[in-house]
Amino acid sequence: CVGRDVSGRDSQQPQQQLQQQKSHQGKEDDSARANAIAALMSAAASGNVSAEEAVSRMGAAAAAMGNSRPGMQNYPADGPNSNGVGMVNAGNNGKNTPMDGGQPPGKSGMGGMGSKKIVSLDQRNSVSSSDAAGQSAASIEEEDMLTSIHPSEVMELSQHTSEVFMCAWNPRFTNLIATGSGDASARIWAINGPNASTSGQQSILLPHGQDPVDRKNKDVTTLEWSSNGELLATGSYDGVARVWSRNGDLRQTLRGHRGPIFSLKWNKRGNFLLSGSYDKSTIVWDVSGDVGFVKQQFSFHFAPALDVDWKDDLTFASCSTDKTVQICRVGLARPIKTYTGHADEVNAVKWDPSGTLLASCSDDCTAKVWDVNSPRNEPKWDFKSHQQEIYTVKWSPTGPGSRNPNKLLMLATASFDGSVRLWNVLDGTCLRILSRHRESVYSVAFSPSGDFLASGSLAGQLYIWNVRDGVHIKSFKGKGDIFEVAWNLEESRVAACFSSNVVSVIDFKRP
Repeated sequence: CVGRDVSGRDSQQPQQQLQQQKSHQGKEDDSARANAIAALMSAAASGNVSAEEAVSRMGAAAAAMGNSRPGMQNYPADGPNSNGVGMVNAGNNGKNTPMDGGQPPGKSGMGGMGSKKIVSLDQRNSVSSSDAAGQSAASIEEEDMLTSIHPSEVMELSQHTSEVFMCAWNPRFTNLIATGSGDASARIWAINGPNASTSGQQSILLPHGQDPVDRKNKDVTTLEWSSNGELLATGSYDGVARVWSRNGDLRQTLRGHRGPIFSLKWNKRGNFLLSGSYDKSTIVWDVSGDVGFVKQQFSFHFAPALDVDWKDDLTFASCSTDKTVQICRVGLARPIKTYTGHADEVNAVKWDPSGTLLASCSDDCTAKVWDVNSPRNEPKWDFKSHQQEIYTVKWSPTGPGSRNPNKLLMLATASFDGSVRLWNVLDGTCLRILSRHRESVYSVAFSPSGDFLASGSLAGQLYIWNVRDGVHIKSFKGKGDIFEVAWNLEESRVAACFSSNVVSVIDFKRP
């Protein structure tokens, strides 16, 4: 990576060390459980155990293994086999989880994280070990104390009863924030007041099931506000998308997918809702009337579709565990483009503000930028300096097509190697390596001005960085793992979602 590591430590890990880490991921007890799962699969295939019973028992065994990603951790990376039971690579970063006919075996849903995986304990230790080679954990903690956010600056939203996987601030009614959880519900919170110490909070429950039986496998996996702020779309583990008013009324129930929904996006006009699912398809829903319906279903991926994003009101991109990125348009029968440059499953796709550059990131440890106006199918930029899987990418709200057109356009990549990297897409150089995190980074978010970046990792560490010089200016340590971070429109608050069932809303003032 061209650029500097702002923590002062070497962020590159030797390939030999990476191979050693991978070789130690499978522990003996995990292997025993994996063998038990395989035996149950065989029994199900032979008819000695019912598929339903096998799935239930396999899900329990897989959950006990404890080496899966948060969310969707009981889903394999590939679809079910001809016997209706799928199984993938025991010991491979948590992908050794069975399923039956597209139904999740056991509790776990994770918002927008699809079949993606959580790093194993060995991998977590390897991140910490590489840190020790440079800046010690003790010195990082000392410095973090100097920038630590005071408890009076933090409001806790704590009515969920399971992990909170995602959150989204309303783009227009900016005191509202929506949250989605593994408790089979979403909530819309109204935060009234200028700061945490004096603000009150109220929430509206958006139930995705009426009783414990009905709530089974209805974890909220993704959510997004419409551009006018009037409607909230939620997707859930049961494959159903729902559209709610900002007052909490259920407006539409959209049934069409045969597996969990991993991503939902509104087009800017607000007449179409786009969904990507474990069932390998993407659906464009027409939600302009009182009753939503399938406008068009696209079935060009050969494995689960993990993420989707609109280019404009009719054109969108999708990515999949099949290692490809597709660009499709409503009304066309075939994809406009198919990019096949990644060597492993593609975790996320994002369009830049101008809609001409598409970023993708993958378990192959690379992020790529594609110029859709180019006749070539090779990426414009291929960023290869991360040492582990890249979980997400985010564009800065700057450059052409943005609210900050005179500021430099940047791409942020967040990885399981514990680093966040900022890239100049004009010349392909790495501007900053932000590497204070000692755990896998799951979420990054630029502030609306593009001047600041929030990052959240496992073990509950949140940093706010000054993008200009790459220095962290605020730090916060919560309980549990952070799954998502998000800024409000005024750039006065950052929200962080935790595995400990809470959302922390943190006051922010420009330095």
